[in-house]
Parts: sequence; C-alpha cells; structure tokens
Amino acid sequence: MVITVLNLILKGNTMANHDDLVAQFEAYLKESEAFETKGVKAAAARARKALGELGKLAKARRAEIQEKKNAM
Repeated sequence: MVITVLNLILKGNTMANHDDLVAQFEAYLKESEAFETKGVKAAAARARKALGELGKLAKARRAEIQEKKNAM
C-alpha cells in the first residue's frame, strides 16, 4: 500500500487517491463492526491497520490539494 501511495503522489492521480481513501474507510467500517458486534479480535487489528492507511492516504491527499492550490 505504501508503494501505491508513493505512485499516486508521483503521478498526481487524485481520483485514484480519493478512491483509495474511500476503500480504506469502508474496510475500517467493516472490521470495526465485526470487532464491536461479533467480538472478533483479529478484526480489531485489521481496523487499526485500515486507520493507519487512512492517515497515510489523507496526508498524501492533503499534499496534493495544497500543491494544486499553490499552483493556481
């Protein structure tokens, strides 16, 4: 996933970055639900991983937005 983030930054593919953010958030929701309602301990680790990836993707997207704003 780190390679994907780096490729997105280098390519400037903002729509793919947005789609990755949405996908990671959906993964987090799914795993969080499994942990909270079913008590699946492994889902807690997967939910935390998804949140970590969300943070990385959010930082990359913020940088893209800032760069685009500064270029205007």
